Amino acid sequence: MFFRSIKIRNFRNYKILDLDLSMGINIIYGNNAQGKTNLLESIYFLAFSKSHRSFIDHSLINDSAKDAYICGNLMKDEDYKMEIGINDQNKKLKINNSEIKKISEYISLANIIIFYPEDLNLIKGSPKERRRFLNTEISQIYSNYLDIVNDYNKLLKIRNEYLKKMQQGEKIDDNYFDILNNYFISKATDIYILRYKFINRINEFIKDIYKDIINIDNFYIKYKSSIDIENQSSNILKKLEEALIKERDNEIKYGSTLIGPHRDDFVFQLDNQDLRNYGSQGQQRVAVLALKLAEIKVFQKYKNIDPIILLDDVFSELDDIKKNNLLKYIDKKLQVIITTTDLNNIDKKLLKKAKKIKIENANIVNVEEVE
Repeated sequence: MFFRSIKIRNFRNYKILDLDLSMGINIIYGNNAQGKTNLLESIYFLAFSKSHRSFIDHSLINDSAKDAYICGNLMKDEDYKMEIGINDQNKKLKINNSEIKKISEYISLANIIIFYPEDLNLIKGSPKERRRFLNTEISQIYSNYLDIVNDYNKLLKIRNEYLKKMQQGEKIDDNYFDILNNYFISKATDIYILRYKFINRINEFIKDIYKDIINIDNFYIKYKSSIDIENQSSNILKKLEEALIKERDNEIKYGSTLIGPHRDDFVFQLDNQDLRNYGSQGQQRVAVLALKLAEIKVFQKYKNIDPIILLDDVFSELDDIKKNNLLKYIDKKLQVIITTTDLNNIDKKLLKKAKKIKIENANIVNVEEVE
C-alpha cells in the first residue's frame, strides 16, 4: 500500500502543492516552520478525515481561503482516488469520484501509522487520549468498529439522560430502560472484545521490540477495564450486566453511567510497574515507539497489509543506537514518509534509498530521486 501522489489546495500554510511520492522511503526536509509537519498532517487527514493535531476542521483551512481540498492516489489491491474537501459548514469524502456518507467505509481504506513528538501524551496524557488512540487504530483493522462506537455513544447519551431523570425523582418507563440497557450492554461487549483482541495482538510483538531497542525486558500493555474481561462475549456480557446492577444506586445518585468502555484505559507496564509513574522519559519515548512498531506487525500479520508510515521529526529525538534499531523495522515493503530539519540526522544508507524533497515556505524547491 502506498500513495503515488498527493494534491493539496489551501490546507494550513499550503495554497497549492502537487507531490509525487515513491513506494519506499520519502524524506521531507527543510527548516522549521516551512510546512513539513503540515504536509504529513494533510496525508493523515486524507486517510482518517480528521487531524491528529486539531479537533476543529475549519482551522485547517488556509487563512486566505474559504475551503480546503486534499486528493491522493492510493495503490492498494488496485488504484483508488481519495478526496476530502472541507469548509466552515461541512466535510465531503469521496472514493473513486463517489461520495462516501459513512466515515467507517472511508477510513479503513488507507492504513496509516504516525510517529510524532506529541506521542508521549499516550503515556502522560489522560485516559481519554488513550481511548481515542484505541478507537482510531482499531477502526483501521475492523471496518465496523467505528459504527459500533458511534452506536454505543448514542446509547450512552440516552442512558445518561434517563439516569439524570431518575436522580431528580422523575418517573421513567422501566421497560424501555431495560431494553436500552440490553442494547447498551451488547454494544459495550462488542467494543470490549475488539479492544481486548487488539491489545493482545500488540503484546505478541511489543515485548521483543522494546527489548531490541532499549535492551530492557518485561514490557507490555495492560488494558484497564471497569470490569474483569476475557475474550469471550458471553463472559463479558454477564459481568457487565452484574456490574450495572451493582452500580445502579450510584449511577442514579450521580446521574451518569459509571461502568462501560467509555471509562476504560490502558497502561504501559515495565516489570509490572506503570511506566508513567516509574519510567524515565527515554524509556517512555521508546515505549510509544515500540507500540507503533508493534502495530506495523499487527497490520502485516492479521490484515495482510503493509501500512504507510509517517515519521514526523522522530530521528532528532533518538540516539544513534535507537535510530539503528528503529530502522530495522522499516523494511522495503513499506512506504515511509519522514520529516527532518537536518539530513545529518538520517542514516547515510537510508538517505541513499530515499527520495528527498526540500520544502521552503510551503513549496517544493528541490527533489532528488533515489540514488
